[in-house]
Amino acid sequence: MSEPRFLVLRLGSLGDIVHTFPAIAALREQFPRADIVWLTHPRWHLLVKSSGLASEIQNVEPRAFRSLRRAIAQIRVSHWDAAIDYQGLWKSAALPFFGGVQRRVGFSSSTIREFGVPVLYTERVKAKTTHIAEQNGELSVRVGAQRVAAPFSLCVPLENESTVRSHLARCGVDRYIVLSPGGGWRANGGGLCCCLGNHSRESSVLW
Repeated sequence: MSEPRFLVLRLGSLGDIVHTFPAIAALREQFPRADIVWLTHPRWHLLVKSSGLASEIQNVEPRAFRSLRRAIAQIRVSHWDAAIDYQGLWKSAALPFFGGVQRRVGFSSSTIREFGVPVLYTERVKAKTTHIAEQNGELSVRVGAQRVAAPFSLCVPLENESTVRSHLARCGVDRYIVLSPGGGWRANGGGLCCCLGNHSRESSVLW
């Protein structure tokens, strides 16, 4: 039996993508050799790549018709076992719909923010959990994951690390802590907290 091939959609933004990593990690945990193709905005390509969870990353600019047309064409020429829309917006749900993916999984109207989007899905999941990361995981469970969240790691490219360390050295900074306490809207209010400085390139995250 061939390994499954999943199209996952989370176009942005930074916090939303981070909140999707545990769900994709749970999917990868259950299907370690599956093709997981992540469709995202070019701005977040390197962030998605740093997780190592996607077999392939395809970029799409939702505001550019040419980019949308190219993304839909790429979707159409491939076989997919399922498309999973973690974004829950018209702009993300429309891509696998027009791309001809037969199984399209997303949130039900009780969970989704934009009215009417679930009509584009073939399977609608009514989230039972509260945190957005766990809600994302419920979509992964629908397509076969055994749990809603799994640990993941972010790996910083050596050249990026060298650039940052050189800048900090010039500023005389050795040990430091970075805090990001805010978010763009209420669901991201918890923010992110990262302790940095004298750490390895790979930061493990447990959700």
